[in-house]
Amino acid sequence: MASAETSAAVEIETRIAASAETVFEFLVDPDKMIQWMGRTAELDARPGGTFRCDINGRDIAGGEYVELDPPRRAVFSWGWEAEDSPIAPGSSTVEILLEPDGDGTRLRLIHRDLPSAEIGERHRHGWTHYTERLATAATGGDPGADPWATPEGADGDG
Repeated sequence: MASAETSAAVEIETRIAASAETVFEFLVDPDKMIQWMGRTAELDARPGGTFRCDINGRDIAGGEYVELDPPRRAVFSWGWEAEDSPIAPGSSTVEILLEPDGDGTRLRLIHRDLPSAEIGERHRHGWTHYTERLATAATGGDPGADPWATPEGADGDG
């Protein structure tokens, strides 16, 4: 029987040894985003603008930017483009808050409107993986190839 709770949320916090201005650029610039998440990204960083990221050669996240308050806050809708996905593109919301913390930034990511706690836990796992990669990229490091991604061309696209 379904729970009365119809949506779940996950929250991730991490500290990044870079300024909020630097971290924010990794949320809105496609060339910077793909350093930490995704093989390709189509980002139009303005309210109503496209947020689309081919995460790993199989899964494509789609939505749109809802609110931008550089360098403190980015909000975008999120979902998966697969026909059988329980999260349609744009059906959930990701809010990323950036707060100065000494010589670095405290990042707080909240992913709301997920359809179940189980799906929430899968997204918590994913966001933990990707925020760790973001922390490396934003400090000028190389997070390396994403172990979750398929090699270029392995899925027949190129």
